[in-house]
Amino acid sequence: MAKDLSLDLGAEPEPYRVLARKYRPSDFTGLIGQEALVRTLSNAFATGRIAHAFMLTGVRGVGKTTTARIIARALNCIGPDGKRTEPTIQPCGQCDPCITIAESRNVDVQEMDAASRTGIDDIREIIEGVRYAPASARYKVYIIDEVHMLSKQAFNGLLKTLEEPPPHVKFIFATTEIRKVPVTVLSRCQRFDLRRIDSAELASYLAGIAEKENVKIEESALALIARAAEGSARDALSLLDQAMAHGTGGGDGSIKADTIRQMLGLADRGRILDLFEKVMGGKIADALNDLQGLYDSGADPLAVVQDLLEITHFLTRVKVAPSAQGFFDGGSGEARRAGELAAKLSVASLTRAWQMLLKGLFEVRDATRPILACEMALIRLAYAAELPPTDKLVRDILDNGVTPRAPGAPSSAPRGPTASSSAAPRMQAAPQPAPSTESAPVMKGLEDIAALAAANHAPVLKVHIENDVHLVKLEQGHLEFRPGPRAPRTLAGDLQQKLRDWTGIRWSVSISNEQGALTLAEQKKSAKAARIESVMQAPLVRAVLDRFPGAEIVAVRDVEAPVVDAPDAPPDNED
Repeated sequence: MAKDLSLDLGAEPEPYRVLARKYRPSDFTGLIGQEALVRTLSNAFATGRIAHAFMLTGVRGVGKTTTARIIARALNCIGPDGKRTEPTIQPCGQCDPCITIAESRNVDVQEMDAASRTGIDDIREIIEGVRYAPASARYKVYIIDEVHMLSKQAFNGLLKTLEEPPPHVKFIFATTEIRKVPVTVLSRCQRFDLRRIDSAELASYLAGIAEKENVKIEESALALIARAAEGSARDALSLLDQAMAHGTGGGDGSIKADTIRQMLGLADRGRILDLFEKVMGGKIADALNDLQGLYDSGADPLAVVQDLLEITHFLTRVKVAPSAQGFFDGGSGEARRAGELAAKLSVASLTRAWQMLLKGLFEVRDATRPILACEMALIRLAYAAELPPTDKLVRDILDNGVTPRAPGAPSSAPRGPTASSSAAPRMQAAPQPAPSTESAPVMKGLEDIAALAAANHAPVLKVHIENDVHLVKLEQGHLEFRPGPRAPRTLAGDLQQKLRDWTGIRWSVSISNEQGALTLAEQKKSAKAARIESVMQAPLVRAVLDRFPGAEIVAVRDVEAPVVDAPDAPPDNED
């Protein structure tokens, strides 16, 4: 017994294998997130319609090489008893071909890295080798990883063999740059696009592996790892490996979400939402303090800008599709806050924020001090958030005849938010009391509103009022109309703002689905047609039209005839 104990104590421990290698799937049941590929291959193996060449494409870490090895095992598996004679979609993993392929030592399954063997000479070796039957396996399988790295001559040399290979040869290609593969090669292969793995599915997969490793980790921590992996199973497993080595953050021995944030340099989503709200509200001093706090707690400035971009995208999606899911969980408090914030911001301001943050992302990435570049990006965004949309500025210039101020010219009013400003941000402006209506001009019809627009030098708006407004209801302080097909989308808002400015009272302008009256232009046209019709009934006009065939009445004008005194009667001639 003592001898056996000494032998056990002296035994060398097995070398540690990283999770990405330890839990590499050995069959299609362990391949997550690629249901379409598994279904197609299962049907192909079941019916015997197995292609001679496969092209596997997708981002890094989604299982291209793993799938290639599983296909090689499926083609050559002979079963535990060694009696299987046909390929199977469920390799046993116990026979000699399955074991040797898994250990990368099967002489008939050759893996080649095209990144290091790119020339025509390497392809000649394959062309020479395909002529010979497999030594022990059912098929000779050539797995070429990163195939897009092959040279043009290598691709051309492979074409003929790839189009008509011997029946005992199969090719499996893997690439992350499918556009760099010549179309002549793609047309000879059966292509499979391996998609990114969904974050929720990836988090569930990581939870199962953590349980097998007897590691306690919070669900929120797993969600952070899955989001940081960006759909890559290998990246997720590597990050989980790193988190296990990083240590725990709680008294119960579990890995906390804060530990993962510190490890990855991520920021809390709630704090990022606070930062975005302050920036868009013009509170730049508070926003910079929040950014400094995130930076001091270990957040990477590049990750902060990326999160701000994700929030901008999420809010824009909520704006156009209220049920959209994304950056925040649907039932969380942050999701409700994000929905309220989206209601205060316009799509134009969110689109502008996206463009400015995207530009800032590259600046932060390339800056020698990323935190400074991040601060400058936030300052620009805060000042731009207070500016009206560009189309509104253009309309105001056209309507009011305002000449844009030259760059560098002094201005009497500040152009953006300041740290000492006590004014509320524009999206949270307090309501102002309605002015008195005693001195306001009374609007009895659209003619009055069009005349008011002309008097205030707004010709563009006047044209829209005359041509695109079907009046439904008009009262003092309230206008309801149906817009014409050519009316701009902002016509109701423009009318509301202009009427308030011109009359000094608060107006409510709404769009109706009712038919409404004819537009002023249509009324004028109808009145003109009726007048011409009435004139045509006059006997003299009808006689002229009959006398000149093809003539038509273009316009009718009222001409006041001058008063002519009657001439004196000539004297009677007595003679």
